Amino acid sequence: MKKMQWLQRYTGVISGLFIIFVGFVPASSAQAAPASIPTYTYEVVRTYPHDPNAFTQGLFFKDGFLYESTGLHGRSSVRKLRLETGEVLQKADLPKQIFGEGITWWDKHLIGITWTSQAGYVLDLDSFAFKKEFAYKGEGWGLTRNDKEIIMSDGTAELRFLDPETLRETRRLKVTADGKPVEQLNELEWVKGEIFSNIWQSDMIARIDPKTGKVTGWINLNGILPMGDRILNQPDVLNGIAYDAAKDRLFVTGKLWPKLFEIRLIKR
Repeated sequence: MKKMQWLQRYTGVISGLFIIFVGFVPASSAQAAPASIPTYTYEVVRTYPHDPNAFTQGLFFKDGFLYESTGLHGRSSVRKLRLETGEVLQKADLPKQIFGEGITWWDKHLIGITWTSQAGYVLDLDSFAFKKEFAYKGEGWGLTRNDKEIIMSDGTAELRFLDPETLRETRRLKVTADGKPVEQLNELEWVKGEIFSNIWQSDMIARIDPKTGKVTGWINLNGILPMGDRILNQPDVLNGIAYDAAKDRLFVTGKLWPKLFEIRLIKR
């Protein structure tokens, strides 16, 4: 395993920031699925091992491998994983004061954001070598991409769209369900022309129309991780969506989960 600590060697915006972890949003704020919107359940196709110490923030699948970002101060990292075994093949640690969030990729670069630092970073996708940093206002939560843009969540009901070359914000999209804003959009994934989004501290994933921002379906993953595999009094919530477009496979996991699941959606 090749471990690189590129961020500990530069002194830009990220390395000069200090983050205070202020805690988690109460579970009562997680939104329920409106009855008028279709709901999907799941079938577990296959189960894979996952690092139970990984506080999963971002996840994507590319060229046969999983890429994962983890959070928490002193434990934030970017990793390349072997799907079948969960083995960490490559790893880059973020500075201890940084709370890592979502990741995605563009061309030969891996793009990541941080929680409250108002700063993101770009790595070489192959070597994890640091390339540059970029700035944005507010919090950073999740990242994904379509064919033309980077898509970012910030914990609100709005999604930001970034130019993939400059990483500057170009527009925003408000996400609604039955006309009401959907707050706490978290980890994102582009799946067959839709945006899938974890809803923070819930077992729900929203399926979002990228043109209108309307939620077209809810995926209810309640019970996918057995209670016996959960950690008592820990924030081991659902978070992490990855899609293998070549083989039409959908993967999900959570923070501090010992398992990653390939699932098939079933419409109720």
